[in-house]
This record gives sequence, structure tokens and C-alpha cells, in this order.
Amino acid sequence: MPWEETVTAAERDAGTGNEALNGAEVLLRVLDEEGVEVIFGYPGGAVLPIYDALFKQDRIRHVLVRHEQAAVHAAEAYARSTGKVGVVLVTSGPGATNAVTGLVDALMDSIPLVCLSGQVPTKLIGNDAFQEADTTGITRPATKHNYLVREPGTLAQTVREAFEVARSGRPGPVLVDLPKDITVGKAPLTKPALSRLRRLSHQGGPDAEAIARTVEAMKTAKRPLFYTGGGIINSGPEASELLRRLARKTGFPVTSTLMGLGAFPSPDPQFLGMLGMHGSVEANMATHGCDLLIALGSRFDDRVTGRVDAFSPNSFKVHADIDPSQIDKIVPVDVRIEGDVRDTLEALLEAWGDTPAPDLSTWWNQIASWRSVDGFGFTQDMTPSAIIRPQQAVRRLYELAKETGRDTFVSTEVGQHQMWAAQHFQFDKPNRWLTSGGLGTMGYGLPAAVGAQVAHPDALVIDIAGEASTLMNIQELGTIAQYRLPVKIFILNNHYMGMVRQWQELLHGSRYSQSYSEALPDFVKLAEAFHATGMRATHIGELDDVIRRMLAHDGPVVADICVAEGENCYPMIPSGAAHNQMLLGPDQDSEAAGLTEEGKMLV
Repeated sequence: MPWEETVTAAERDAGTGNEALNGAEVLLRVLDEEGVEVIFGYPGGAVLPIYDALFKQDRIRHVLVRHEQAAVHAAEAYARSTGKVGVVLVTSGPGATNAVTGLVDALMDSIPLVCLSGQVPTKLIGNDAFQEADTTGITRPATKHNYLVREPGTLAQTVREAFEVARSGRPGPVLVDLPKDITVGKAPLTKPALSRLRRLSHQGGPDAEAIARTVEAMKTAKRPLFYTGGGIINSGPEASELLRRLARKTGFPVTSTLMGLGAFPSPDPQFLGMLGMHGSVEANMATHGCDLLIALGSRFDDRVTGRVDAFSPNSFKVHADIDPSQIDKIVPVDVRIEGDVRDTLEALLEAWGDTPAPDLSTWWNQIASWRSVDGFGFTQDMTPSAIIRPQQAVRRLYELAKETGRDTFVSTEVGQHQMWAAQHFQFDKPNRWLTSGGLGTMGYGLPAAVGAQVAHPDALVIDIAGEASTLMNIQELGTIAQYRLPVKIFILNNHYMGMVRQWQELLHGSRYSQSYSEALPDFVKLAEAFHATGMRATHIGELDDVIRRMLAHDGPVVADICVAEGENCYPMIPSGAAHNQMLLGPDQDSEAAGLTEEGKMLV
């Protein structure tokens, strides 16, 4: 589709650097060059020139959110579900500061974003002007890199460079602060130039000696394990396919972090499930008992390792990561492999060649014995009037969604429901699981569902939510209504900030200080107020019908699923305990599982 701009063909003499464009128009031209199709944003005075330029063209779509934090979360999900760079547009001052939570979230989970923030005119910077904030200073620790554009001639190349930084090496968010005089005044559309920044990606491919040492260890290991993380998702679908091929060739078991779910098919018998604080028994015990641990695109997060000095104590450790600073940062390893995990997997496959899969029957028998514990097990009373167990709600949601045959994307908020979703909703493809891992941001899931639905209009997008987290960004129901997005919001409503309540029960003598929500809205009526359809299930006999009606409805739905209030999420590794010291249920003594006073400080 052609650009609808007021400049003439002569003025668009591309590449001359002398085009009669203002900075806002140059910005949009560069965004188009970078393949940007969607911007998530909220207007304000400092960015009105950009919004005016958006009005004059029809190549880039703008999605109007109701809060800047939500804009970043939506762009995160857009990026994670597509592999593209997400783009955010916010105004100066409070617009930029409202985006900070989302920027930190993207930084910790390695999500490629470019956030364009408005700024007061350059001559007013430092004068405490209206809606002025030191945006680059505030966001320096919240971003991979940031820029303040002070000269019109640097605008185009700065924005191009921002995209390069966001997606190269370990991905992350980049902010470009745009004073209003830069976007209003004339600016040259300069030709793309070689980046003046050193690319952060590993240039030479994985080290051959490190690959050889790893393969040698793989051929002799008796109890090997692939420990995979979000880096495999970030590396693209090909990395997930290479992981599957390598697992098939070797016969090794595979476990995953929260952020890596979907890289290896959850229903596959070689998959041990998620490891970590609320991971499966077999994943955590195998990690503890293995003699070879190959970490691929994962960073040994504290929610995975438990007590670091007791993590996988007898294993030969290999760590492959695109970010060299992560290797040996938390857990010392025997082999370092720096570079894109896709290249590492490709090199491992090539080096393995036609080597027959080793006999790991003894190891698999041991894993089978751990699996028999069924740490995710629960008992649901199927009497129609019985209370709904949250695990049953998620399992039935997964089973009934699978029956539809639709491509399904799941976002979550943060808390117990997030862990139940990770445990009981299974993923067989990458990029379908959208959650806040490192920062643990309540309010992530609803705007993330917006971003995923915008990116995949024909897909089934479900936000598995808690009632407290839902209310953090409930205003985005307005965005859903405006753009007629058929998002399904599936609330596991237990009236508590569930994970807070669980920790209060475990650590503070069941003194539930400020974790009970005493004034919840009627979510059915609230949905209707936002032009959506509200549904509610209060007993197990109503659950399947509500889920089926929700999935069949062609518009947005808020499903209020009233679940057991006192349900806790198990298995659970108490903070400060070793990762093989799991609480398997409410009757297990926490002290016997290794909970210490020091560990209580780590919650």
C-alpha cells in the first residue's frame, strides 16, 4: 500500500539525505524499513507529531492501549509470539515512567523491544519543564541500551541501530528518547550505515574444542540431561527443531525452565517437565542425580537452582549461552560454549553424527520411579456441587482447547495460577507460552494476550489469570473491545493473592496479612461493562460447559472460575533448600524439606 504523505515524488528522492521530511516522518520511514507492522502506544503532547505522521500513512498499524505498562507487555507478547521486534510509543514524563516496569520485564526475559519515548524540546531539557523526566537516566538500568536523539541528522541511524541492538546477541529492550523539536523539525532520511556499535552476538560460531569436549562427555555419560531455557525460544523455531533432533539421536531426557516451555513437546515421553521451585519431581530429581548436565539457553535462575551449593552436585556441567557474562556467573561449569544456542545445537548434532544412542535404560528406570510419585497429582471430587480444584480447571481448559484443533497461545499473570498453567497446560510448539519469568510482573497476562491476538488474529488466545493480577491491568478490556479482539480471560478466582497466601501459611503461621481480597468486582458484570461476555462457574458440574461456551464464543470472554480458596501449589522447593528437597503436599513438614531461616529471606 502506498504512503499517503504530503511530500512530492521529487522530495522523496530516496537516499539523497535531502528529503523534505520532518523527524516524525523520517522515524516512520525507518520503522517501515525495519519491517514494523504494529506499534502499541498511548499519545501525549510530546509525541503528537509522531501521531500526526501515523495518521497520514497506512502501512504501520497503531494499537491504542489504556496504560503505557500495558503497551510494553503487549509488545513483549507480540515479539515473543512472532520472533519480531516489538515496538512501543509513549509520551514524555509519566508516559515513559509508566513503561519502566514493562522494560525491566523485557530485560529480564530477553525480549527484543524498541520503546520510542517523547521528550520535551532539547532547549528545555534540564529545566523541569512540563512532563519532563530524565528518561534515559531512569531507564538506563531498565534497558539493554538507550539513546537520547539530540541532532536531526542522527535520527534515522539511531533508530536503525536501536533495532540492531534489540535483536542482536542476547535480545532485550532498547529505548530511544525523542525531543519534540527533533520530530517536528526537518530531518534527513539518511542511508543505512554500518553500525558503529560492536555487535553483541558471537561471531565465530561455537568453539570447536568446547563442542568436542561436550560430545565426548555425552558419549560416556550414564545419567545425562538437557536443561533448556528461554534462549532456545529466542533463537527461533529452528533451534527448537534442532533440540528435538538432538534429543531423538541421543535418547537423553529433557527438562525446561518456565521460559523454555514449548521448545520441546510437553507430551513427549523424553520430556521430564519443568524444573525448579514448582517443577516436577522427576525433573528436579534428575537434575540433582545426573552425571552430565547440558544447559542450553538457560541462566541458572535462583528459582531453578534452589541452594546453589547443592545444585546438581555430582554432574559434569556444560553451559551454552549467547551472553558470556551468564556463564560461570551463578553455577561454576566445566565447559563454556559461547554463542547462539541454535549454532551450538547444530554443532552438537554434526559432531554426534551417526553415533548410536547409548544404553540409558538404567537411568530411564530411575526416572520412571521418580515419575511414579506424580508430584502434580490431585484429587477432584466430581460430585456436580463440589468445589473446583484449580488444577482441574487448567487441565480441562487444555483438553477442551486441544479438541478445537486451533493454534493456541496462552499468556498468564503471576502467582499460583501461573504455576498451575505451567504444570497442567501442555505445549508442543515454541512461542505459544507467554509469561513473566524473571521479574514476575502481576498484570502481565491481559495485555500480553492483546499483543498475541493482534499478532495472530485467527488464533485462540487465552489469559490464564488470577483475580488479583487481572485487576492490575483490567483497563485493557477497553483495548480488547475497541479492536474486537476475541481474547479469552480465564480467571482462577480464589479471593486471595494466592502465592502470597501460600507463603504466609508456610512462613508466617497462617497470618494472612492483606492477602485476602475483600472487595472483588462481579467479573461477569465487569465484562459486560467492557462490551465482553461474562461467564461464571462455581462448582465442578458447571466447569466444562463454561469452558466450551467460552471457547466457542467468537468475541472476548471473561470466565470467572471460582476455585478452592485454600489450595496450595505443589511440588514446591522452599527458598534456601536444595532442589531435591521438595514439599510434595500440605502434610509434609517444611523443616524436613530443608526450609531454613536464611531461606525465608529469599522469598
